[in-house]
Amino acid sequence: MIAGMNEQDLMAYIIFGVILNFAFSILFGMYLSKNIGMQEMITSKGEKPQSLLISMSLFVPFAKMLITLYRVAILQIYFLNKGHSHKEFWVYMTNK
Repeated sequence: MIAGMNEQDLMAYIIFGVILNFAFSILFGMYLSKNIGMQEMITSKGEKPQSLLISMSLFVPFAKMLITLYRVAILQIYFLNKGHSHKEFWVYMTNK
């Protein structure tokens, strides 16, 4: 038992979390590319490195998915509700 869970259950949670992460990330990427345009995303992408917390979150089930949902919330609450565009969000996320 690991953390009060059988090994099979823990692996099932991890695999399900990774699958949900990829699903939400792909859907969010498709949403942004639809609203910004793929060519515009490529030309305006910055060189901002990912933080260590985001890289390490892949080892915690559902953490990466929650980070993606947090980014969606930032897009909706901070950018779109205040009249900013999807492109401004992309520049914010990818530039220092």
